[in-house]
Amino acid sequence: MEAESEPYVRLATMRQLHQAVADLNTARSLADTLQSVADGIVTGLGYELGCVNLVRPDGDLVVAAFAGNSAAESLITGRVGSRDSWERRLSMGEAWDELRFIPHTEGWVLLDDDVPQWHTEGPEPRFEDEWHPLDRLYAPMYASGGGLDLLGVISVDRPRNGRRPGAWGREALQMYASQAAIAISNARLRANMQRALVRLEREQQALRASEESFRQAFEYAPSGMAIAEMGGDQHGRLLRTNDALCRLMGRPASVLRRYSFADLVHPEDIGTLLRTSAEGGRAELRLGRRDGTYLWVSLRNSVVADTTDGPRFLLTHVEDIEERKRNELHLAHRASHDALTGLPNSAELRSRLGARLCERPHSVTSSAIEALDAAYGDIESAVHGYRADGYEGEVAPGVGPYDHHVHVVAPDPERDDGTKGLAVLFCDLDGFKSINDRFGHHAGDAVLIEVARRLTTCVRDGDTVARLGGDEFVVLADGLGAADAADLAVRLRNAIIPPIRVDGRAVRVGASFGIGWAECGMTEEEVLHSADQRMYVEKRSRSKVHRRAG
Repeated sequence: MEAESEPYVRLATMRQLHQAVADLNTARSLADTLQSVADGIVTGLGYELGCVNLVRPDGDLVVAAFAGNSAAESLITGRVGSRDSWERRLSMGEAWDELRFIPHTEGWVLLDDDVPQWHTEGPEPRFEDEWHPLDRLYAPMYASGGGLDLLGVISVDRPRNGRRPGAWGREALQMYASQAAIAISNARLRANMQRALVRLEREQQALRASEESFRQAFEYAPSGMAIAEMGGDQHGRLLRTNDALCRLMGRPASVLRRYSFADLVHPEDIGTLLRTSAEGGRAELRLGRRDGTYLWVSLRNSVVADTTDGPRFLLTHVEDIEERKRNELHLAHRASHDALTGLPNSAELRSRLGARLCERPHSVTSSAIEALDAAYGDIESAVHGYRADGYEGEVAPGVGPYDHHVHVVAPDPERDDGTKGLAVLFCDLDGFKSINDRFGHHAGDAVLIEVARRLTTCVRDGDTVARLGGDEFVVLADGLGAADAADLAVRLRNAIIPPIRVDGRAVRVGASFGIGWAECGMTEEEVLHSADQRMYVEKRSRSKVHRRAG
């Protein structure tokens, strides 16, 4: 009968095993747990050497702990054996339930593989169940105490009684391996939780630091900043504003929280605001201040969220661009207006004239109904494939039945049929050159400025008075008949004739006017050339004295 089968031996072994398992659960870290597993093999199971091989993330096994021999511990701890070599070992020899025993008669083929090994010299066995120095016994550890997910392998050597373990010893080793797997899994879980807690604390610290940085950047930014609600019934309502925006808008933060940007935007810019996208949207528009004035600002949007799945908010950066806009408007005005008189220049005149013309010729209509058809297209005829002039055929390319362009037509000077058109009055000053020659360009400039002022005061708000250059001016007046245009030319000439005082002296200039008519199908140059030619006809028809007198 085996000594280890005796009741008192089993009881002693059970106590030692219980103490070894208890030690596993008192370890504070994964490294301590692994060492406790190795120590328990020596102190609790009666083996002189114990080794714990742990599966790494890449699948190979590393010697994580060793007990029983300090020289062997320093030599093989941390060394790695490939997963393939371990799989080979766990498929050889004799299967003792979940244990794997490889006797020395088979294990010699493993001497040259890459699994870390430690062997001690010893005599040959004298009887059948005596332990040989090259015998190998492995106890696989599986995750959660079982299953096929290999967690590691316990390897033992040199039983103290010098014999291969019997049934009770095998069961004790297998039970210990199961408890060791649970302890290692728990230690890993604790380690992961500790790392997660440390990482969470660092993230929270970083978040607090980030929030503080954002708060300081938001509050003390030199330009305006606002946080608004995104989505829902309160979309766009301001939740938070910084001091710079409050100063910019002339309103305290408590008042601004009652508004959205849609409440503050200039009526003409509401479309620009609505077209601005939430993410990365930019817009330049005017916002209303407390004093009733409007300020040009640049809005730049971005979307922020409290958490990954938390509510989203709109972060808006508001920059004061009033001065830049003023400079842009000034430059645009200089590019499109005459520097001396402030009137629209030649380029601006052509631009305004070209905006009213199209390339499609249009005949004069003879009734109000036909005029409407001309403006909006004869829908019924177009739908049925007829042209607006009554002839069958295709509609002109680019012109559909809903063409809303109002065509410009010219009145017939021979008969007053009530047609209104866009009159182009070409003005050339008479006697201006002599003023320049006698009194100098300074006097000539003063005359041009006064003539421009007088022309401007004689026209309607929607009309255009432009300076072509030199002493030539052009007036665009829409909605006039032939008689209306002639009356306007007389009024303009009479406004220019009165003396103009320059440096204490009175000078006089006259004016010759040519009346042309803009009409779709004509170019800007053709319209201006037509009016210019009629001006010269009018100038030649009057004597020099009458021209000076107006």
